[in-house]
Amino acid sequence: MSELEKDLFDKIKQSTNVNPDDVYRVAESVRHADFSDEQTVRNLVQHLARMANKRISKEKEDQIVQSITKNNMPVDMQSLNRLFKR
Repeated sequence: MSELEKDLFDKIKQSTNVNPDDVYRVAESVRHADFSDEQTVRNLVQHLARMANKRISKEKEDQIVQSITKNNMPVDMQSLNRLFKR
């Protein structure tokens, strides 16, 4: 693992209390997932919310799923942050 990846996983653990190994396992499990499939994306969003022990509203889940399936996900961290804080 590169130093950048280690730093990223450390920040994830600090802010979400999610084990970096769990994040890595999820990332590996969806490596070849079809992100245009709404159910696949919805299952992933729900799984990540459970991992982070965060409640996510139906509206927020729908918004995230639509953004991903329609390939409208922001590519920069600032835009991603705004999406998840709405």
